[in-house]
Amino acid sequence: MSDVHGDVSHLGDFAEDLAAADVVVVAGDVTQFGRTEAARRVMEAVRERARRVLAVGGNCDHPDVEEYLEGEGLSLHGMSRVVEDITFLGAGMSLPCPGATPNETTEQGLAHCLELASRGVAPEARVVVVSHEPPRDTVADLASSGRHVGSRSVREFLERTRPLACFTGHIHESRGVGLLGPTTVVNPGPQARGFYALARIDGDEVAAELKGGPRA
Repeated sequence: MSDVHGDVSHLGDFAEDLAAADVVVVAGDVTQFGRTEAARRVMEAVRERARRVLAVGGNCDHPDVEEYLEGEGLSLHGMSRVVEDITFLGAGMSLPCPGATPNETTEQGLAHCLELASRGVAPEARVVVVSHEPPRDTVADLASSGRHVGSRSVREFLERTRPLACFTGHIHESRGVGLLGPTTVVNPGPQARGFYALARIDGDEVAAELKGGPRA
């Protein structure tokens, strides 16, 4: 899931999927311009329903949210964590937005964060990337203006390292599943509106399904 924006009212709608998942990934914007306590409320609600949770902060999370996630052993920002035989690594934040948000960076900053996260990861590792900012020119980064607004640095990292999947968010209207080379790119849409995705990894095969949505 991504783009919770502090709204956990939809979590009960897919409690069975949350409980069954080996890992629940939160790809940023945990809060709506919130700080540690706001993030704690969201993450505790998720953790109550899930066996294992990993996350990055987004541009709408103040930087201390990432500190909270790291302190709780949940963060993937600039680091990697292994769950069973899958290595998850990630980058929070976003590129500068039209309106000022508290947790933005540059293309160079995103590239550096992903390089830090991938240090020490074996070349043969099966990797999943979690990036709040989507890769450029993909199914995940098409804004309502009709322009692709994602990160070239994230795209270049995916093209070079060829991970199994990239879970992302940030661009609410660009909900979708697509491919970038061998990498399955998933933007589940904003969880604040009830959207999420379910992904299954079997060997080197990834099957992702978009699920959820606003209540009728």
